[in-house]
Amino acid sequence: MPDIPPDLDWIRAAPEDATGPGPWFELAFGEGDGEDDPEAPVYIRETSAPEVVVTTNRRKWDAFVLGVQAGEFDHFVAGVEGFEPTPGADGTPGAAEAPGTTD
Repeated sequence: MPDIPPDLDWIRAAPEDATGPGPWFELAFGEGDGEDDPEAPVYIRETSAPEVVVTTNRRKWDAFVLGVQAGEFDHFVAGVEGFEPTPGADGTPGAAEAPGTTD
């Protein structure tokens, strides 16, 4: 397991109006070889077990976030109460498409 820097700035992935202990995911972006270093570390933990930290890199994190935004993971939550598919995730035009694209 890689060493986790002790001075990370953890960002809680929770709605702004959220109250209570969660559990919530928290992210911290480590330093790399430059401002936009795709190999810079990204640390992920859950508030209920902050000692367990998963590490990836910025390139993989960005790909994951774009995939979530595009609806590529909607099938994991299908059937969950309150879930609404991402517009465009089923192949129809929607908000998930890049601006300025046309068929």
